[in-house]
Amino acid sequence: MLFRNSKRKWLLVLGLVMMIGLLAGCAPADHTMDTPDLLKGNFWEKNVVYYFAITLDAFARWMGDSYVLAILLLTIIVRTLILPLTLKQYRSSKAMQALQPQMADIKKKYKDNPQKQQEETMKLFQTHGVNPMAGCLPLIVQMPVFIALYNAIYWNKDIRTEELFGFGLGEPSPWYFLPVLAALTTFVQSKMMQKQQTQQMPGMGMILTIFPVLIFVMSMSFPAALPLYWVFSNTYTIVQNYFLYVRSSDKGKKEVLAK
Repeated sequence: MLFRNSKRKWLLVLGLVMMIGLLAGCAPADHTMDTPDLLKGNFWEKNVVYYFAITLDAFARWMGDSYVLAILLLTIIVRTLILPLTLKQYRSSKAMQALQPQMADIKKKYKDNPQKQQEETMKLFQTHGVNPMAGCLPLIVQMPVFIALYNAIYWNKDIRTEELFGFGLGEPSPWYFLPVLAALTTFVQSKMMQKQQTQQMPGMGMILTIFPVLIFVMSMSFPAALPLYWVFSNTYTIVQNYFLYVRSSDKGKKEVLAK
């Protein structure tokens, strides 16, 4: 069971990455439309992308016709809305850390019986209400948001005409500026979470290591507005993880030393 959960988590993350990559190559570069035209589209365009598009348009109007600030505001709202899931992930991570000695005992006791080892480990998780897949929840929730935002940005003529540091948000970032920034912020937030994630799922260490590279490669072909969204989202996560993991860890060490 534990092996199956680990394999499932690998497949989930890799599947989401492949989905993002597919989006990068599927939309024609000259495909733009007005926001009301989305209501004439398919189910996804009418019921999901349309609302992201009108939200971005409204935020841009409030921010002095700045889609950069509109994307920033939308990022903050989305990340704040999924904060309860992130806190659930954090609590699951702390619970997994607390169970490490018992998991080590089970592994030692049933070292010659992998199936029994997995069964006992899952019983331990169930007894303490720990879900090893909880770490995927924020990512799963964010993916439809990212895909809808991708469509809303890619098809929006007004966003394509806006410039940031002299280049258009609707075109890939020149000089690899935003892809590099997106990859660096992804790397920082991955390193902050790596210890906790690898304790829950050892295989996640490699995924967290290669993910910044994948982000960089994909961002090279995305419209600049998409890696910009990643930079904003990663920055939010870095600040959030500082308080959840780094600061709480330092506080715990000080309490231990004081005893």
